[in-house]
Amino acid sequence: MTGGQRLHRHADYLAVLGDDAPEYADYLASFAHGMPPHGGFAIGLERWTARLLGVANVREVTLFPRDLHRLTP
Repeated sequence: MTGGQRLHRHADYLAVLGDDAPEYADYLASFAHGMPPHGGFAIGLERWTARLLGVANVREVTLFPRDLHRLTP
């Protein structure tokens, strides 16, 4: 769980993407017209389910867990 602020400024995305920005043109179009700041605290469905069931490892309740031995979904 984090309180992270997501990117919401068009110029920030352009700075991060650099030369790759044209590949994301459709996605970036919505940010060009303005996007409200967003972020916040969220525990996530899998972590909530793990807490609810008393499971020690969140991977036990994850539909498609990722680990070193799993290469494809």
